[in-house]
Amino acid sequence: MTPNARRPSVTKLSESEFEVKVDAQALEGRANKRLVEILAEHFGIAKSKLVIVSGAKSRDKVLEVTW
Repeated sequence: MTPNARRPSVTKLSESEFEVKVDAQALEGRANKRLVEILAEHFGIAKSKLVIVSGAKSRDKVLEVTW
């Protein structure tokens, strides 16, 4: 994840890895919240279905999609 980008974007790196640019600052969880919003919109699922499993304070994160 790259915080504070000009425009949000999602780039697929491999089958299970994505590079996400977030248009929010990494303050008080704003970038994490925006990350979930961007990925939910990208995959066409509800925000409540995405959970940050690890890396909440890191640029590299592991997210889980719950069905």
